[in-house]
Amino acid sequence: MPKKKNFCTICRRVSQKLFLKGEKCVSTKCSLIKKSYIPGIKSKKIRPGTSDYKKELMEKQKMKEFYGISEKQFKGYVKGILKKKGKVEDASLELIKKLEKRLDNIIFRLGFASSRAQSRQLVSHGYFLVNGRTLNISSCQIENHDIISFKEQKKGKMIFKEIVSVLKKKECPSWLKLDKETIKGEIVAEPSLESAGIPAEISSVFEFYSK
Repeated sequence: MPKKKNFCTICRRVSQKLFLKGEKCVSTKCSLIKKSYIPGIKSKKIRPGTSDYKKELMEKQKMKEFYGISEKQFKGYVKGILKKKGKVEDASLELIKKLEKRLDNIIFRLGFASSRAQSRQLVSHGYFLVNGRTLNISSCQIENHDIISFKEQKKGKMIFKEIVSVLKKKECPSWLKLDKETIKGEIVAEPSLESAGIPAEISSVFEFYSK
């Protein structure tokens, strides 16, 4: 059985909020507020030194954990873009598109889950339809004008009712369209660097994997 991730420790390790636990991250219960120092370092005044490699590693970790994906998957996205060097106009934007258009991320962005971790759990349990068909692969790339909705059989679940109540005040990115009446979402444009709000330097991520 895989070890459960401690999301609060991940944020403390990179010294930045990655918003991995939904509402807790924007409340006073956030562990980064109480313990802003890196785990394993007892004094708040002591900070480890930095080098170019450490900085690049840190930025890579931030971005990978922000989306909650494995090292293998993340490396695959970056390496795939690096192989297209000269054919891709904006490598950073290309990476963002790959990550933002994953099914688990879109469900999170639409407000159908409180975190990407919860999104992946719901996807694996078959909660969602894409263009009317069940899709239970979190990493699946969703195309423009695809329609994401809840499976009818899942609408009686308590978690669906909780999501509906939260959706009333939900504002999703401009590249997504959310119908709060039918509880359906659609990709209407391409995601942008600005809308993604990445808490990392993407150039450092490419530097890390280009060596």
